[in-house]
Amino acid sequence: MAYQTYSGQAPQSVEQRQVRVRPGFGLRGPRREKHVLTVDELSALSFPVGDDGVVVGVDQQQQPTVMGLFRPVPYEVALVGGMWTAQLIALRAAATGARIAVETGRPQAWAPMAQAAGGGQPCVTVHQVGRLGAQGASVASPVLVVRDLGARPSRSRLSAAPWQTTLTVLPYLGPNASRVLNAADLVGLQRISPQESEVVGRMLSLGPRDVTTLPTLPDNVTLWATRMRRQYVLTNPGEAETQVLGIPRRMD
Repeated sequence: MAYQTYSGQAPQSVEQRQVRVRPGFGLRGPRREKHVLTVDELSALSFPVGDDGVVVGVDQQQQPTVMGLFRPVPYEVALVGGMWTAQLIALRAAATGARIAVETGRPQAWAPMAQAAGGGQPCVTVHQVGRLGAQGASVASPVLVVRDLGARPSRSRLSAAPWQTTLTVLPYLGPNASRVLNAADLVGLQRISPQESEVVGRMLSLGPRDVTTLPTLPDNVTLWATRMRRQYVLTNPGEAETQVLGIPRRMD
């Protein structure tokens, strides 16, 4: 036979009972009828969710082009182009919460952008050539390393790391270009000479149309290429970006 323990107090009413909380889930919300859709109504649903990354411009259909810079594996990007485009990418990456470390032989050219980024927070640091140390990149604190070392960049002393992306800027194709481009996961090509276009076309297996188009690109257009895809991107700066970087330009 089961027995009940009596405490001498009257049982609590429903309103007086303490609400039970499920750990990790909080209070139970109000009960509603389930939302039900017919099969025909499902086609009306749409979710405007794009790729995760940094918006670098728009494509030929005027749709935003997103560059997924930060990944759980090391990522290499090469840009044969101008410092203006590299600085715009760095500025927008900083706006997403990433830290930017610039290794350059012309620190005076990067100083205004570094001071303007982050609203006074030191999110962009500028380092002399060969003086860049480990950055401690993590999923909560990704790092973009920009190597602006001219047409003959030396090999980086910085070890590759997850959540750390390296952007190597080449003003034109120099003696080390094949090493840099072949090691890159993503290559950006701005306006180059017809001779350079022929060389990079063979290097990246570009089609005849791309080889012909590259020498005619405007200052704010970049052909971004992977081993599987090609995409022309038009980059227009915002008003604040123009105040910091000026108008788009291919050469500095």
